[in-house]
Amino acid sequence: MLRTLGVVLATTTLTLAGWAGTLTGAQAQPALSATPLPTPTYTCPPALPVSGQFMSASATSITVRYSMLMTPPCGYNPPMTLVLFASREDATAWLNPVASAVSGPERQGEITVTGLTPDSEYWYRFSAGEKHDPYVINGPVRTLPAGSASCRATITFDNRWTGGYAATVTVRNTAEETLNGWQVTWRWLGDERISALWNGVLTISGPDVTVRNASWNGTLAPGGSTTFGMLVWTNAPGPLTLNCGR
Repeated sequence: MLRTLGVVLATTTLTLAGWAGTLTGAQAQPALSATPLPTPTYTCPPALPVSGQFMSASATSITVRYSMLMTPPCGYNPPMTLVLFASREDATAWLNPVASAVSGPERQGEITVTGLTPDSEYWYRFSAGEKHDPYVINGPVRTLPAGSASCRATITFDNRWTGGYAATVTVRNTAEETLNGWQVTWRWLGDERISALWNGVLTISGPDVTVRNASWNGTLAPGGSTTFGMLVWTNAPGPLTLNCGR
């Protein structure tokens, strides 16, 4: 009887041990593999990453004001390169650039390209590093005829609003002798119209505008400057090319 009970207990112990091993294996959880998260796609806002505004020209140079409006990945970091082309077709295809100049480290400023041909048209675009800006193609802008540049005119937009702006034009004597009398001319390419002008004498003929000096600000020593201001109404402004001379 005792021997039989021992056999039964031994058999029961082995059976329970087998169940324990079976349960342990059933309860073990499989190793979970990490699922990679998708990389988010950054969408750039519908805005130009850089803007350019023609400022002035001499017989052999063109000056453009730039503003880097956005940073990478949607925009650029300085320095910015201004690249000139002899035709819109070349500018569109980024072919046969004729001249270029590099900005400083500022995100806003002016770039002057020199060594140009007098009385010639150019189109300009921007690049930064290895990237060509695909949006801005401005022009034509024209250098002055040879021997005609005795002064330089640049425009500063003091205030902008929907439907117009206020601006100041600076006239600087670039000659080596005193300048006795000056005039600034340009042609509107949009729907602009001047509602007020001060410190100058205004003449308008269709889209062509001429501002001559007033009686008190026509004499400028070498390197000297003066200003006139204007209030302009427009819903569709175009590029503005200022020419300055006697």
